[in-house]
Amino acid sequence: MTKEQQSITSEALYSKVKSSLLDPYNISTEDLNLMMSQMLSKGIDMGDIYFQNIHQESWTLEDGLVKKSSYSSRQGAGFRSIINEQSGLAYSESFEKDALLQAAKASSSIAKSGKTDTFRVEGPTSIDHYYSFINPIDSIEDKQKIELLQTIDTAARSKDHRVKEVVASLAGSFQNILIVCQSGRLAVDIRPMVRLSLSVIVEDNERRERGTSGGGGRMDYAFFDENRIKGYASEAVDQALINLEAVAAPAGEMTVVLGSGWPGVLIHEAIGHGLEGDFNRKKTSAFSGLMGEQVASSICTVIDDGTISEARGSLNVDDEGEPTERTVLIENGKLCNYMQDRLNAKLMKSKSTGNGRRESYSMQTIPRMTNTFMLGGQHKHQEIIESVENGIYAKNFGGGQVDITSGKFVFSANEAYLIKKGKLDRPIKGAMLIGDGPSVLNQVTMIGDNLALDPGVGNCGKDGQTVPVNVGQPTMRIENLTVGGTA
Repeated sequence: MTKEQQSITSEALYSKVKSSLLDPYNISTEDLNLMMSQMLSKGIDMGDIYFQNIHQESWTLEDGLVKKSSYSSRQGAGFRSIINEQSGLAYSESFEKDALLQAAKASSSIAKSGKTDTFRVEGPTSIDHYYSFINPIDSIEDKQKIELLQTIDTAARSKDHRVKEVVASLAGSFQNILIVCQSGRLAVDIRPMVRLSLSVIVEDNERRERGTSGGGGRMDYAFFDENRIKGYASEAVDQALINLEAVAAPAGEMTVVLGSGWPGVLIHEAIGHGLEGDFNRKKTSAFSGLMGEQVASSICTVIDDGTISEARGSLNVDDEGEPTERTVLIENGKLCNYMQDRLNAKLMKSKSTGNGRRESYSMQTIPRMTNTFMLGGQHKHQEIIESVENGIYAKNFGGGQVDITSGKFVFSANEAYLIKKGKLDRPIKGAMLIGDGPSVLNQVTMIGDNLALDPGVGNCGKDGQTVPVNVGQPTMRIENLTVGGTA
């Protein structure tokens, strides 16, 4: 991020967003006042207006040729009204003033008080900036995007003659956001995003295996320089070749060492969702009613942080206009915070932690994670491996399932190894990690000093909405974890 991008004033940022969302339709501050007054006149407890435009593209290369490409652009304004626990949402994809006022009226139909209220929007809120405001789609020419994909295809194929198939995808998006809050606060944001994904298939003696890699974040396509592209190619091919040699995974209860970075998806799914405010307000989380209690090993500290520079899950403000923050969820094993949006925070007599998120203007805001990870400890990675007499090392994860109420999970490891007498042994295939989040937290006995976030490829689904996130952790030793295998 350049110094110029870091130092942009709130007024200048507001001017950029206003010129994209409001000015083309002659929507003035007085019009915003009128829309919010229409909502408030029904006597709602809370409300906001969410203007958004979304521009996104994707390119997919297969067999050395671009087989798919797409570009889309859409916009809309969402009007949200809340009274007690009820929430009304209406949205308009037309920015004609009559259509917007009609949506404002429709959203507040959950309240019938006939209250009269006058609203005045304030100036733009001053916010910290954790990423630049460049449009990645326009950052390079289309020809260069194709060349980038061809470069990673060539790099992967040149790694080994057993590489038979390569699929590479490049995606970029750019959003302008303007939020009018009931308090009068006005917040704006410009959100870039890029992602490069690579999948390779290798074949040897009629056995085929797959490897994947990729990365991205809130930046432009310049992030994918030559060294990073070669790194992605090496990682995907090496993973696939290792799996060619893999033997069937053992089954049973054993010591498991999780690698740093992407294996943090286990923390995200089995623990993180259980720490979101709505599940705890409704008492459907395994962590409900445990605030201040010991819920994990004393060496475990879990964080959600939306302020990490250029990270995929970071936001300058959440989708309610609240500044994002670094929230300590579990500290030295004790539960100390839930992730909150404004509605659940109010109902739980707490405060927003800047975790109110929505996929788009047409959906409700709910509490969601941003960048969620476990802090590092004092052990070296190799020291943790050497401490295990017999077990497995799960370096990378594939898919998984989790039940929020119980915290029970099943995750598949797509790159894993046996550990014998403190050394990595044969790679294994088909290992499934089975357990529940609260129990796993109490079975952590060693944590490495090598905290890493995933490379920037993760999405999180909840209530039919998908948002970008990061996960992370250091190397971690877990005792007595059930492994489902095929041996």
